[in-house]
Amino acid sequence: MKFTIYQNSRQGPRPYNEDRLAYSYSKDALLMVVADGMGGHRHGEVAAQLAVKSLTDGFQNLAIPTLLNPAKFLEEHILQVHDAIDSLTLGNDLSDSPRTTIVAAVLQDNKLYTAHVGDSRLYHFRNGQLIFRTEDHSIVQMLYRKGQLRFEDMANHPDLHKIYNCLGGDKMPDITLSGPRALVDGDVIFLCTDGVWSAVNDHDIGKLLHAGGILDSVPKLLNIAETVSAEHGDNMSAIGLQWGNRQNSQLVVSTATMPLGTTTTIINPVTQQPNMLLDDAALSDLTDEDIEKTILEIQSAISKTRLNSSSS
Repeated sequence: MKFTIYQNSRQGPRPYNEDRLAYSYSKDALLMVVADGMGGHRHGEVAAQLAVKSLTDGFQNLAIPTLLNPAKFLEEHILQVHDAIDSLTLGNDLSDSPRTTIVAAVLQDNKLYTAHVGDSRLYHFRNGQLIFRTEDHSIVQMLYRKGQLRFEDMANHPDLHKIYNCLGGDKMPDITLSGPRALVDGDVIFLCTDGVWSAVNDHDIGKLLHAGGILDSVPKLLNIAETVSAEHGDNMSAIGLQWGNRQNSQLVVSTATMPLGTTTTIINPVTQQPNMLLDDAALSDLTDEDIEKTILEIQSAISKTRLNSSSS
């Protein structure tokens, strides 16, 4: 595989960052995942971290060097995140379940597989043209789909950021799967949270990504989103990838010499604004060890279930 990739997250005007994102790749497969912890529920950043950690851990264990069934992998591991959030909520006696959106993609055998819950998006561009975009699980999108809202009125609707589908909470998530979709050299895949797409429309996102290489265009896009958001925006996070090496860049990632059975994972670091005073209620008292323990417990339960099913 050959690809160029860039990821970053901006805190924006919010007091802290609840977005999490990462990518992981083996010799013949690549995973990208973006999660947006929901600010209306405490510990949204923990739910987002569970999502990113669970999927990347699963990918590292199973992509040796490819996934047997990418769509099944995405569906099973996203459901695992929901179970892990539930387990964490009960185990720590939390009054409210942490919640998060998620959008994830697997690229394998020159094909794209996607899955999402909520309103974090994936875009697929070819030669600067949008050929696929995930459909938000939002109130506004539902009204538009039913013919009760005009397209031109969606961006300014008061319920723009209200979603009816997420990971965490009492309701099981409804996961939307898409693919496989064929990839060709030069295709651009872009994943982002609503803090990005609400500040920059689809047409301008495509135009910016097509104007230059991913390593330059994604930071520029985030700069614009941050400027537009000013004092009333959200966290802004994105992963941009260009498939192949059309531009013959020396910065392209090539897995040609990558040993079988190895993976590389890059989880975007989260930094807070310096000297920012946070409300104690916003601070997470759940440690990385708590999160890791919960993931391992869920994975162990799933493994036992599979063993029992295969032996019966």
